Amino acid sequence: MTLDERGRTMLTTSEVANLLHVHINTVRRWSDRGLIKGYRICARGDRRFDRGDIIRFLNKMTTDRGNQTRVDKP
Repeated sequence: MTLDERGRTMLTTSEVANLLHVHINTVRRWSDRGLIKGYRICARGDRRFDRGDIIRFLNKMTTDRGNQTRVDKP
């Protein structure tokens, strides 16, 4: 976890995968499809994800499946 220039908590692809309990390639695929907003950094094209965006994505997924459990921002 790192902070960007705006003070947002940014997560790596593997941190997102661990948080969502999915494979790292699933996170990459969801990012490529626009399901999760990701940011490309450096010349290698590493990805970073805003923690707030991931929590909103998780809440949307649980709500869409009929589960009313929500994850609150810490």
